Formats: sequence, C-alpha cells, structure tokens
Amino acid sequence: MTLTSILLIVVPVIILFFFLNMAARILFFRLREIKRLAEREEALKESLRMDFTRESKTLTRVEVEEPRARILCVDDEEVILDSFRKILVLDGYCVDTVETGQEALGLIQSRDYDFVFTDLKMPAMSGVDVAKSVKHMRPDIDVVIITGYASVESAVECMAHGAMDYVEKPFSEDELRMFTRKALIKRQDRINKGLKPQVNIVGAATEASGYEEGFTIPGGALVSGGHCWAAIGEDGSVRVGLDDFARRLIGRIDSIELPEPGKSVQAGEPLFHVRQGNRTAQFRAPIGGRVTAVNSTLAGKPGALSEQAYGPNWICAIEADRLDEELPGLKIGKSAVALFQDDLDRFLEIVGKSGTGKSPVPIAFFTGALERLDDATWDTATRAFLAH
Repeated sequence: MTLTSILLIVVPVIILFFFLNMAARILFFRLREIKRLAEREEALKESLRMDFTRESKTLTRVEVEEPRARILCVDDEEVILDSFRKILVLDGYCVDTVETGQEALGLIQSRDYDFVFTDLKMPAMSGVDVAKSVKHMRPDIDVVIITGYASVESAVECMAHGAMDYVEKPFSEDELRMFTRKALIKRQDRINKGLKPQVNIVGAATEASGYEEGFTIPGGALVSGGHCWAAIGEDGSVRVGLDDFARRLIGRIDSIELPEPGKSVQAGEPLFHVRQGNRTAQFRAPIGGRVTAVNSTLAGKPGALSEQAYGPNWICAIEADRLDEELPGLKIGKSAVALFQDDLDRFLEIVGKSGTGKSPVPIAFFTGALERLDDATWDTATRAFLAH
C-alpha cells in the first residue's frame, strides 16, 4: 500500500475523530449547563419556602454551587428584589435580598459578600447612607447603586463615597446580567492589581503618612520579625513601636496596654498589647533592655495608631543593653521590604484557607483586614506575624 493511499485513509479518520471529539465536548458542556440551570431554578423555588427571619426579618437567600460571586441586594420594592433573585441566581450568583438598609448592614457584619446592590431612595435609610456605611465597615465589598433615571446625578454622587457604579431601573434581564458580569470583571481586575500593595521606603518617620495605597518604612528604621520598629536616638536610647504592616493588618485600635517604666525585657519577650474589641494582639520586644519611658499620650488616644505607625506614635523607649548583638537580627532597607512582602504572601494564603475564602474572587489586603476574620483566624494571623 502506497503512502498516498495510507494518507487517504488515515487523514479522514483523524478529521472525523477531531470533529467527534469536539461534538462530544460541546454536548458535555451543554448538558452540564442544562443541569446547572435546573439546579439554580430548584434553588429559587426552595428559597421561597425557607425561613431566614432569625437573621433578618425580610431576608430571602438563594445559594448555588460554585457561584460567580456573592451578592446582597437591598430595595424596598419587593418586585425589584424578585427580579434580582431570578436574573442573577440563574446566571450563577448566590443572592441575599432584604428590604432595609439596616438589615443589610447587619448581614455584612456576619457574612461575606462581593457586592452590595442598594436602592438609592428608601424610606428608613437611603442608599447614600448604605454605601457610606458598607465602605466604612467592609471596604472589601463593592457597592452598586440602583437608581431611576431621574436620580442618576445622585447616584454619581454616591460614587464619591465609595460606590463602584450604578445601574438604572427598569432594566431588562440581559442588561442586568451584562452589567453584573462587567462589574465582576472590574472587581477582579482591581483586586488582582491590589493583591500585593507596594512597600515604600520614605525619608523620615514624619513622611510615612498618606501612603494608604501601600506600606511604608521610614529610612533608617529597624524592623523585627514580629513587626515592631526600632529607631536609635542620638542619646543611644531606642524608641519602639508597631510598624505599618501591623497597623494596617489590625486596623481599628481601641486601647493599648503600655509596658511599665523601669521594666526589664529581653528581645522576643512580650512588651505591649493592643486591643480591638475583645481581641488582643501581643507585640514582642525587638531588642532587650530597660524601659525608660512610655508614650502616655497614646493611652488616651489609641486611635492615633490606626492613622500613623511611626514618628510621634512610638510606644516606649528602651535603654538597650545588648544592642550590638541584637542589631543583626533586625531588618533595614531592602531586607525590611522583603519581610513585608513575604508576610503579605503568607497572610493572603492564611486568609484564603480560612472560612472567609469562599468567594471565587481573590482576596486582597486592605486596612483592617483582620477585623473581618473570625476569632480563630485572628489568633492564627497574630501568632504568625506578631509573635516573633
């Protein structure tokens, strides 16, 4: 048999196999989509029979497998909420709906959402107030305003308070699907770009504010593995505080437990504590010696640490007794930057493995990231990054 005759037999067989394989794949994906749609339709029916009033008086919840995103919708018109559930659930989103802004704010404190869609004009609490409150309490959630044509200017004003975008009603099914898909892409792009904030080395501690897009380390500051900074003064004393990684990780600080003046401490031993509600973060001494002074101003204004980690917001001063031996264990310049970057990677990994990592959208680092975590993950994170 000649080569030509073999090719005449083999080539058609290969082409046939290719097309059969493609047809099988198309059929498989089509059947899977039909199955998923049937499951979502069943989830919609089931949600109408379930009672979630223990969480929220008007809450209706629809869960789907492998959701594109988790969405909370708030509107005082039940017909709008019905439309959101039907359209978005069938398109693959988990959807919670409530009729008041107060209920929405309660839910975002206990559950994770990627988006909050809120009506602009509601009787008890306006969409403007919902947008402001959501972005204050949960800056990781994107807010979308639902508005009528006559209120577009007000919706645009909401974007100045942190809202991502607005959608006009009435809307068709295709319009809402397309809008939400574009919003999800925008969110994913933004998060991917912001997953690893930059670490900026600045000239002095007084210049270390105003860099909320990234971390700061003052030039010449020494940083410990437990995220305390140390700065050596002209008189040889060492001022100590928590660094910008710790500040941004914790977010809100309600109180500070300062060390006792005169206390002797070894490097690596507990030095001071900060509290957020009933949670405590313990910081260890970056160097050993005797505490000669404490920043008593912070005791009355602990919130100042939430704004600025360095400069005037030092915690205590230490008269070091083994500084020459302990300096090599601290980080400065590029090695401090590398510490921040490595710990950022580890933090994102810990959060991704925790119960908060349910969304398909990547988790980003943001100021106050620890506040949204449960107590167990708080303990895991503070031990991992501050107990050194």
